[in-house]
Amino acid sequence: MIPMVDLKTQYHNLKTEIDKAVLDAIESTQFILGPNVTAFEQEAAAYLGANVCVSCASGTDALHLAILAAGIGPGDEVITSPFTFIATAEAICYTGATPVFVDIDPRTFNIDPARIEAAITPRTKAVIPVHIFGQPADMTPITSICEKHKLLLIEDCAQSFGAAINGRMTGTLGSLGCFSFFPSKNLGCYGDGGLITCATAELAEQVKMLRNHGSRVRYHHGVIGYNSRLDDIQAAILRVKLKRIDEFNSGRRRVAHLYSELLKDVAEVPFEDGSGVHVYHQYTLLTDRRDTVMAGLSEKQISSAVYYPIPLHRQDVFADKFAGVSLPVAEDVSLRCMSLPVYPEMPEESVRLVARTVKEALVG
Repeated sequence: MIPMVDLKTQYHNLKTEIDKAVLDAIESTQFILGPNVTAFEQEAAAYLGANVCVSCASGTDALHLAILAAGIGPGDEVITSPFTFIATAEAICYTGATPVFVDIDPRTFNIDPARIEAAITPRTKAVIPVHIFGQPADMTPITSICEKHKLLLIEDCAQSFGAAINGRMTGTLGSLGCFSFFPSKNLGCYGDGGLITCATAELAEQVKMLRNHGSRVRYHHGVIGYNSRLDDIQAAILRVKLKRIDEFNSGRRRVAHLYSELLKDVAEVPFEDGSGVHVYHQYTLLTDRRDTVMAGLSEKQISSAVYYPIPLHRQDVFADKFAGVSLPVAEDVSLRCMSLPVYPEMPEESVRLVARTVKEALVG
């Protein structure tokens, strides 16, 4: 059996250090906004090159709190990608704002900068590019568009911890960046967790207040807030893993590059142009014979998955509002994309077995 991700192997490689960190956190009995949370926020900011980092309970909450902190609400529109997990659009809707979907680049699967300006209206307040699968979005033109139209730029970095473009980490290119620490992420904890990078101290203070019941001082509440705090045990685990994130991402890139070398003649493999560092949260290729390939992999007990089979503008929850909207690239990619197992510890022989099985399914 080859899984999509092998969390057990990673845990056993780090077991002594993680177990000690967890037990020390329990022994301290400082479980909520404790010293590991503060230390992790500082260490993450230093790693990313961010001004301030504020942790929270999940990646979805990171998006929600970031959008609220930016002052976006009912009547506002936020431009984003239709080819992403629904949390991106959910978080916009939580605030009362409306998502506006723009088609994607067929090579990177990220929002197509050339299509953004046509979607801007007087109600547009922000653009949320998603660095999908760990591939950095084309941020230079997106930043220019946001500056030209005085729009906020909020990055969805749920899948891109450690990815970079033009020498800068994702999450540091806009006003706010939103990360997820779901267990399967490149940097994952053992539950839910999230992080928000903030370009200014003012935004950071707003996020801190929102994550903690609208409170800066205990029992004093300035706004209606939320209970969205990263617990100290999860922060302790993340501190252990953060020290190795470059190693983890290098391992994923090793696996991905071998896949691409072995499969480039039979499928459309992930695109890299050298301007960014893709960290391969998923290794996603395109093929017209997806069902055949996935069946062949399943026969050999090799996992595979489809992220994402239905673009957001075609989801039932948005079907009425976007009934007349056609986003042909996202629709085509959703029909042909599939992801193969990728994790830092994946042995070369397993990578070659997966690739060989894919090729057998496609060419016999």
